[in-house]
Amino acid sequence: MPKVVSININENGGVPKYPIENAFIGKYNVKGDKQNDTKHHGGIDRAVCLFSMDVISALKKEGHPIFPGSTGENITIEGVDWKSLKIGDKLMFGDVEIQLTGPTAPCKTIAKSFVSGQFVRISQKKNPGWSRWYARVLKEGFVNCFDKVHILSS
Repeated sequence: MPKVVSININENGGVPKYPIENAFIGKYNVKGDKQNDTKHHGGIDRAVCLFSMDVISALKKEGHPIFPGSTGENITIEGVDWKSLKIGDKLMFGDVEIQLTGPTAPCKTIAKSFVSGQFVRISQKKNPGWSRWYARVLKEGFVNCFDKVHILSS
């Protein structure tokens, strides 16, 4: 069963984001998380950033020094067929329901998570199925580590 394995925030903004046990997910952001660049992060269609622990593990096997939160994701989940996700898919975990709005574009701020700074390794354009995802919040609420993740119809 897919589950939340890490909830990550940075009260000062930027990356890495650090693990916490639970969080309130609001319409515009994860409570306690700050974005330094609100042009590209946060807001109604980018309220939450998600990434896959399965993808992180595969990247670690390639030698990248990546870890949950190091690329700026708020929610790290495990056990979802990451490559099958698409815009419009809905997920539910804890009290929260979200809808995927698009893959994130990687930038130089996450370079430390990759060998030789090769952050484009998680570019959807260059490596489909390896990107983080942005989502809008359809139902606000609390999420806890190890909550089950349910994939709802898109």
